[in-house]
Amino acid sequence: MVQLPFVALAALLITPFTSAALTQCPSKEASWTSKTGTEYTICRNTDYRYGGGSLKVARDIKSTNACAEICSKDPRCVKAVYDKRNRICHVKDNANEAQMNWASDAKFDSIRVKNVNEGVFISRCPNPTNNYRSKGGKTFNVCHNSDYVGPTTRMTKNCASLAACADICSGIKTCKKAVYDKQEKVCHIKETEPKASLFWVQSKRYSVVHAPVESKPATQGKWSDLIRLPVIPVAAYVVPQFPQSQQLLFFSSWGADAFGGASGRTQFGVLDLPSGAVGQREVADTHHDMFCPGMSQLADGRILIQGGSDAEAVTLYNPKTNAFTRGPDMKMPRGYQTSTILSDGRVFTIGGAYSGPRQGKNGEVYDPKANKWTMLPGADVKPMLTKDREGIWREDNHAWLFGWKDGSVFQAGPSKEQHWYGTKQKGSIVKSGKRDNADAMCGIFVMYDAVAGKILSAGGAQDYTASDANKRAHITTIGAPYKPASVKRVADMAFPRGFGNAVVLPDGTVLVTGGQRKAMVFTNTEGILVPELYNPATNKWTQLAPHAVPRNYHSVSILLPDATVFIGGGGLCYVAKIGGSTAGCDKTADHADGEIFQPPYLFNKDGSIAKRPIIQNLAQKPVKAGSTLKFSVTNTSGKVKMSLVRMGSATHSVNSDQRRVPLTDFQVKGNQYTVKLPKDNGVLLPGYYYLFVISDLNDPAIMHPVEELFLDISIHEVLTQTMVTFVEPWKTTYIDSIREQRYGDAIWARYCIEGGVENGVIIGQGPNPDITVLDQIREDALEAKTNEPELFAEALERYRNTSSADGHPEVLEIIFDTDRMEHQD
Repeated sequence: MVQLPFVALAALLITPFTSAALTQCPSKEASWTSKTGTEYTICRNTDYRYGGGSLKVARDIKSTNACAEICSKDPRCVKAVYDKRNRICHVKDNANEAQMNWASDAKFDSIRVKNVNEGVFISRCPNPTNNYRSKGGKTFNVCHNSDYVGPTTRMTKNCASLAACADICSGIKTCKKAVYDKQEKVCHIKETEPKASLFWVQSKRYSVVHAPVESKPATQGKWSDLIRLPVIPVAAYVVPQFPQSQQLLFFSSWGADAFGGASGRTQFGVLDLPSGAVGQREVADTHHDMFCPGMSQLADGRILIQGGSDAEAVTLYNPKTNAFTRGPDMKMPRGYQTSTILSDGRVFTIGGAYSGPRQGKNGEVYDPKANKWTMLPGADVKPMLTKDREGIWREDNHAWLFGWKDGSVFQAGPSKEQHWYGTKQKGSIVKSGKRDNADAMCGIFVMYDAVAGKILSAGGAQDYTASDANKRAHITTIGAPYKPASVKRVADMAFPRGFGNAVVLPDGTVLVTGGQRKAMVFTNTEGILVPELYNPATNKWTQLAPHAVPRNYHSVSILLPDATVFIGGGGLCYVAKIGGSTAGCDKTADHADGEIFQPPYLFNKDGSIAKRPIIQNLAQKPVKAGSTLKFSVTNTSGKVKMSLVRMGSATHSVNSDQRRVPLTDFQVKGNQYTVKLPKDNGVLLPGYYYLFVISDLNDPAIMHPVEELFLDISIHEVLTQTMVTFVEPWKTTYIDSIREQRYGDAIWARYCIEGGVENGVIIGQGPNPDITVLDQIREDALEAKTNEPELFAEALERYRNTSSADGHPEVLEIIFDTDRMEHQD
């Protein structure tokens, strides 16, 4: 009698330690969905033990589903247990989840949240949504179990409900988004966008309301939903394939979300573009951790991946066999270098102090025919170094390189000084000039018109990290190799951007995405969600529809075969031990996902998808510079433009493979096109290109009135003063001149408004502070004639017939006489 309680107590003490922990429910799980759309799974006859006490204990609860409903109303609840015998619901404390034992026990049912991944970025509400009409008469969209991470401008405590929070927002003129903290009952009025960036994430603790936003795809484009990927795409390239590429390859390091050390292996992912299916593979047989490499597409379509974590290693990817093979080691181990293909098919690379020896690294070249590397001691890296507080391992990184004529390479940045590199014999370097007064590490750069030698660059920061970014933009024009380039300061971006990315589009505009106001590696801090589109013909930046995820350090963007743009990645976790755990990392900054952007030119004015031209009968054979392309095109309307865009490879804000080659020398017979290609291999670099045909009907982005070719400040903007601060007498002169069709006066006034003119001299225009209005008009006229020849001719005719009373005949004389003037670099 005395021993029985002891035996019973002993049994109770022993039972928990002899019950094996469950890793999955031993029976089929049931599900229960809350009114706000959160799904819960119920595992019958199991219990959560030893993970800490209960946050809440509710008695006299009639069923397991009723317990799940209690969990759904408590923002803290991730797991709950229902005591069926005593009808008690336990909201478990998940703080000690690692010690929690999931065990079989017929007296209990266990409950857990299934589909709220805390902190995961979203582009659309994952739960059932509804609208709320506030007391002030405003309508808001509601998304439960989500949060806007970003600045709060006003906080109201003791707010009774989400509806009450929406009512507060309704009474504030500038309020577009608000967050309700269900746990603390606090209403957060969020800062307006794009003044601040608000990141939309899943969170069981919060619910949000936001004012409806009208979709404007014809002017702002449209984003896909987020594409979840198996690895963080730190680097990416489209696999060349005829007649249309089907796959995007991307990779990280030895871990899908981790890097650190020379591991000899790399995690790759693949996105099948037609189906959207994703896959993963590990590449280890080349013994190359390819994190932080230089990349270049060879003439035959193979991708040359050099250096990185395994700093001397070289890997070649063959798109025809989908195989990776080891190439010859570089002479100098490198990481964070840039490479570019040359006009003769060789590849030049320079820099890369991040990996291998911590020193500035001179150039070397790879010859695919000989399959070997050769050092170029004369291709000195020192002149192109930036000045960084962390020293040399940051200063020779990510050069802005462009392969050009006769084996030359133009280095446009990120150093403020620009240079030419020669690749013959032992190599050489020649100073070209000065782009800006500051360095621009991890800024964007792209050749948007290879025929004219036009390069756009923008953004970047003085130091690699912990450095304010800038929003300045320049166009550099290159011509004969080793001659000084012409640099023009153009309109600033709306936002400073460090670690942004740029893609040149088929119509010659440039899409810039992501980046931070202050460059900070491995963070979302001050990430810019609003892309900008630069139009060289009008010197204007246009803000487009925002993407969902900050794309900063370790993000990519790349043009896809259908003229859409993929962006993705950002983050990655440093782990000292190869193969180690990433559990201690800040996962909110890791973005194993992507988004696809449809630019405005893919839509009709009403927002519907535009009819696409169809290219047919293009022969599958290599072509040479100066040769002819023949093909047919259907589904076109109005004027047709064509371009080649070289297929890109992107990592660390670098895509030295991409460039756009406008095709203007062509003949049309019916739907048959014969196109003459540029003659110089330095313009038309060897490799694989997309061929694009653009019809006026399919391209609203380039449809603008002829008379606005030079008059790109609209009267509406002048009257509403939404563009710049307009000054008299130029404001009145501009408006009156356009109304009276005195275009010379109007053009003159436009430059006075834009440049802050004093006595005909534009003040503060970057490297050319003494340039006059007439000089600027001459340069713009030449650029318009090159980029928009048909519009240019129509503009001349219109100006000639309507400007007889013009007060500035010298303005139109410059435009009319452009054909007889030599461009003064």
